[in-house]
Parts: sequence; structure tokens; C-alpha cells
Amino acid sequence: MSKEYTSELQLDFGKDGNTLIPVVTQDYTTKEVLILSFVNRKAFEETVKSGYATYYSRSRKELWKKGLTSGDLLKIEEIRINCEQNSLLYMVTPMGKGACHAKKKDGMPHISCYYRKIEGNILKFIDE
Repeated sequence: MSKEYTSELQLDFGKDGNTLIPVVTQDYTTKEVLILSFVNRKAFEETVKSGYATYYSRSRKELWKKGLTSGDLLKIEEIRINCEQNSLLYMVTPMGKGACHAKKKDGMPHISCYYRKIEGNILKFIDE
């Protein structure tokens, strides 16, 4: 049976478990896209086990439980998988003040990492 129609989880993290799979993280209530990140096998398993979004940081080359130091945890409500089983959607309830590590002028985190829009060739902030 093809990946599109099976009920068997067939995520391919590679033989070593370190192949990265993209994860779109979306607010469960508002449906706003919060973050685009990646998981390896360990990050995915930790997310499922703990119930909180855990990613793999490509820059630090380590697991990253979102909000562990800031308090801005993302509680997993639902995990969805695309048709080819090569990307994930985490539907979450934000447990803190925002999902982005970048801060607004007032020092508060942005709700979403997508806090700017392009108008012409200028970036405009949408949540300040």
C-alpha cells in the first residue's frame, strides 16, 4: 500500500535517524502559522512523549524544546502528516507570551515568527 493511503507511520529519518523533516507549527485555536522548523527522529519522539514541541536546531546541532528557557512552551494538541509522509504539522496551544525568539520593541516575543509582511520591497511589521 502506498504512503498516501496507509495508516502506518512511515516517516523516513534515514538509517541514522538524523535526516531532518520540516514541521509547520500552527496555533490550534487561531490557525496562525507560528514557526517552520525541523525534527530528526529523537526530536519527533520527544515531542510525542512529552506532549510539547521539540525540534532539532540546525544552527546548534542539538534538540531544542521550544520555550524550555523562555517559558514559551508549545503544547501539542494534534500532529498531522502530509500525503507523502515527508513533512509534519504540529497544531499547538502556546503556553507563554509568544512563539518567536525575536522580541518586539517592548521586549515581548512576537506571537509568530511571521511578524513581517512584504509590501513592494519593504518589510513591514504586522504585530507592533
